[in-house]
Amino acid sequence: MTTIIDIKNLKKYFGEIKAVDEISFNVQHGEMFGLVGPDGAGKTTTIKMLCGLLNPDSGNATLLKKDLKKDREYIQKEIGYLSQKFSLYGDLTVDENIQFTAQIHNIKDFKRRRDELLEFTRLKPFRDRQAEKLSGGMKQKLALACSLIHKPKIIFLDEPTTGVDPVSRRDFWKILSKLLQEGITIFMSTPYLDEAERCNRIALMNKGKLIAVDTPAQIKNMMDKQVVEIVASPIRKAYKIIRENLAFEVQIFGDRINVVVDNYETDYPEIKQLLKPENIQIKDNRLITPTLENVFIHLIKEAS
Repeated sequence: MTTIIDIKNLKKYFGEIKAVDEISFNVQHGEMFGLVGPDGAGKTTTIKMLCGLLNPDSGNATLLKKDLKKDREYIQKEIGYLSQKFSLYGDLTVDENIQFTAQIHNIKDFKRRRDELLEFTRLKPFRDRQAEKLSGGMKQKLALACSLIHKPKIIFLDEPTTGVDPVSRRDFWKILSKLLQEGITIFMSTPYLDEAERCNRIALMNKGKLIAVDTPAQIKNMMDKQVVEIVASPIRKAYKIIRENLAFEVQIFGDRINVVVDNYETDYPEIKQLLKPENIQIKDNRLITPTLENVFIHLIKEAS
């Protein structure tokens, strides 16, 4: 595969805050690459630097074999960018927003492309509706259509499904899979680890630093421990007791606790023995395959 984005020691500080702390990785042509991490991890800052909207303090990147610092104008013509917040014009209709974006990119014969994108995003029935009157999911689809009007080679999506309802979120992913089939490289950020599973490769990021870069499957293999899933009642009391009394990583997910142990056969009996005198009922326990969330939390703790 051909490297389409190559990042070398990229750094951006805001005062004392290390927003992006000398990160290096690459993205291959035609892949969906996910930048994954919590709020404040540095995902948006990274994307803004790669789109030429922020200048790095040090380091550099090449996109489409062009230098980000020297060839910014060329790069910006070849990429699309969907920001975290809806940034189109609420008083313009769907059609007018796409037309306006086409004119910014100096595309004169845009109507056929616009119609293709409206069909593609299923916005055709709403083409005369003002953007401010669209649902959250439809606004994201409109923003995506606008970012694709000039046929970019790379599209950057900054948390595109945050705040979007589940149905619209599913539709959005269908659209992205079609874009991949067209050969467009997708670089997206997300706080959702279930979305990260859909990417070809991901970079886990926390507090400006990269923790791991690989396929989701390979990252899961980085955890050399076992995960016990325990269903107990009352769940929060069980979580508190395990966390305060044993040297295991404990994560709570709804009505279940995940405990990261070295060995199930020897460590689970210790957990069971601890909970028994506290009148906590263990309804079920089983070994589970570590999720990305398990691994991410584990790697953050290992790095700290």
